[in-house]
Amino acid sequence: MATLQSAPSPTEPTPTPFLEVRVKHLDPVPALVGLCVGYEKGRWRSKELADQMMEWLPEFALTYTERRSMASNSAVRLIRATARSIYSSQKFENRGEFGELLLHMAIRQVFETLPAISKIYYKDSDNVTAKGFDAVHVIVNESALELWIGESKFYNDIHKAIADVVKELESHTADVYLRREFAAIINKIDPRWPHAARLKQLLDPNTSLDQVFDAACIPVLLTCDSEVVNGHTKVSAEYIEAFTSEVKKHHATFISKKLPPVRIYLFLVLLKSKSDLIAELDEVLKKWQQI
Repeated sequence: MATLQSAPSPTEPTPTPFLEVRVKHLDPVPALVGLCVGYEKGRWRSKELADQMMEWLPEFALTYTERRSMASNSAVRLIRATARSIYSSQKFENRGEFGELLLHMAIRQVFETLPAISKIYYKDSDNVTAKGFDAVHVIVNESALELWIGESKFYNDIHKAIADVVKELESHTADVYLRREFAAIINKIDPRWPHAARLKQLLDPNTSLDQVFDAACIPVLLTCDSEVVNGHTKVSAEYIEAFTSEVKKHHATFISKKLPPVRIYLFLVLLKSKSDLIAELDEVLKKWQQI
């Protein structure tokens, strides 16, 4: 399969990196990245993470053309519009968009991928989670286009997250599913996006799936409530050691499962409390929706 190459700088400005990479091992199969939210004055930074996620909303939720057409001084209007596009329902607790947004942030920050399409933009209706892969990004190199098609599970239980994502990896790499999803992606690619033609060619029905997977990677982002994160109040040497140990333990559980023969990158985001983070996200989304 293709080897990850260094990518050129993103063509659009991005928020200042927030998630701290505590673990990054690209040699194991699947590769492993452990991401940390951190603390401030003894408090887990859930509010800061929620604010950071709002900064990524426009890029996550809008098309390339729509983002480029916005004036530079319309950031407030842009974030407000995209906040409204996420959901209007009170039943937000189990919504998958938060995990998709974290996945978007993670692969953009760590590997400088470029979003190819916005799944949220193409939701069929309000409060309907977009189907298919949770992220469709690329890494652009001079001689190749790497396709990053991601899966996310925004859970508090790591064992359930692993079990559910393994099932999805199996079904989402089946030939019939892939062809159907690729056709849907092709129809959603913004024609003004600079890499539209190359991605359409890669996903064309006449392109062998062997060739696609030689140029493909599946980033998998899982969250869980963590005893380590909950048991500390500061990023110390002891915390980093315990954090690393927990991440490696979850990685070992993941790779023990039957996984498809594709290149996978496992991203683990350890939370103090998923419910607390959701409350922060709900609060900040509602504020932006009302501005």
